Amino acid sequence: MSSTQASFSAEEASDALIPYFPNDVALDILARVPRSHHPLLCLVSKRFRFLVRSPLYYTTRSLLHCSHPFLYLALRIPTTSSLQWFTLYQNSPNPKSPQNFLVSLPPTPSQLVGSAFVSVGHKIYVIGGSINDVPCSHVWVLDCRLGTWQAAPSMSISREFAAAGAVDGKIYVIGGCVVDTWARSKNWAEVFNPKTRKWDSVESAKDDLLRGKWMHASAVINSRVYSMSDRNGVVYEPRTKQWCGVEKRLDLGWRGRACVINRVLYCYDYLGKIRGFDVEIGEWKELRGVGKDLPKFLCGATMANVGGKLFVVWEGKANRKGNGNEMEVWCSEISVVKGGDGQLWGKIDWCDVIHKVPVGSSIVHCLAVTL
Repeated sequence: MSSTQASFSAEEASDALIPYFPNDVALDILARVPRSHHPLLCLVSKRFRFLVRSPLYYTTRSLLHCSHPFLYLALRIPTTSSLQWFTLYQNSPNPKSPQNFLVSLPPTPSQLVGSAFVSVGHKIYVIGGSINDVPCSHVWVLDCRLGTWQAAPSMSISREFAAAGAVDGKIYVIGGCVVDTWARSKNWAEVFNPKTRKWDSVESAKDDLLRGKWMHASAVINSRVYSMSDRNGVVYEPRTKQWCGVEKRLDLGWRGRACVINRVLYCYDYLGKIRGFDVEIGEWKELRGVGKDLPKFLCGATMANVGGKLFVVWEGKANRKGNGNEMEVWCSEISVVKGGDGQLWGKIDWCDVIHKVPVGSSIVHCLAVTL
């Protein structure tokens, strides 16, 4: 081999992601690396660190069918003014780190309280909320691939404690506002199309259905957006553009943070037990098989559907260490199934402390994003 050829090969190797591999082949190899290994991958080189945060990397993962759902969590911490965001890394290969732990992300740019949260694709939308007790129409978007925030077009009116849900890639926002009778049919609900980046009004419910100002819970079941307020709730079906009231059985048992898995709405009741509303039979069932291993979730807990698994995150006990206080953030991954007799059964895959925060912190919301 001539000296020129040797020099050229060395130069090519210095620009390669993996020496002596074409970059397209190297990208295919690196895209198959589990996300739990990404913290170690970022330590290899700057090029690796930039790669795993690039759209190209996640596009390649999607094409290779290597995408997986991941849990994202918002916490309110006394030492920071904005919502602090985290993502859960599981099955860490690093023996010096916990098996499951949270990785910090940039906080929401505005100091929002009472926002609605929705994930569409690789993005999380933080919708409305109030700043210093003044409702706003702002919408912030977290690109979970890059870990960056951008402003989306604002809603037509300000909202706080609104209900929100995504159906067929569009975001529907309901309530959370005070409007007069004339404007109610135009502004009480609206829809955002992320592709066109435009908000459109949604014709509202009939006068005999409740239009509460604040919504305390929301979920999407069978492509229908459920919105719950203090005394009642409404359901909107985007495909038929029809409104109806929430069925009485569901209304009596559901308040707070919930998630839907295989057409079963899971939440925790006033006794702190996890239970699910089976849409097919219209009945509540206690989730069996987990009661002895989980605490009673009277408050400070939330849950999400992460790849068909029920993830529950809750505020644990406070630990005194040195001159400060810390609160444990706990998480449990639960496999849920419906038995032949219609009973709901859960199996705890793991349950552990995933983070520690200052006492006085609180869990705001969690949801899943596929990357």
